[in-house]
Amino acid sequence: MKFIIAIIKPFKLDEVREALSAIGVAGMTVSEVKGFGRQKGQTEIYRGAEYSTNMLPKVKLEIAASDALAAQVVETIQQTASTDSIGDGKIFVLDLASTTRIRTGETGENAL
Repeated sequence: MKFIIAIIKPFKLDEVREALSAIGVAGMTVSEVKGFGRQKGQTEIYRGAEYSTNMLPKVKLEIAASDALAAQVVETIQQTASTDSIGDGKIFVLDLASTTRIRTGETGENAL
């Protein structure tokens, strides 16, 4: 099993969610986060004063997937979330040692 973490632009969330549902992803966790990379932040005007913020709003997706589905999940996120511009985000893939469904006690891939 794999644990996939993707950081994407917020306006791409619905499109990515629909694409993942279409390939069989049953669920995911979504968090609103802030961060920066090569984009380096942005300049904003607040109450007439200009200031620079180095943290940009992003969305973090967390998905547990079977080994068989993981590569397709990564490819789907990469293709759907891409705008071909700086700040599109990153995808991290980690090995997932175990999982347990709390309600039924199922473990492993059956709990996904």
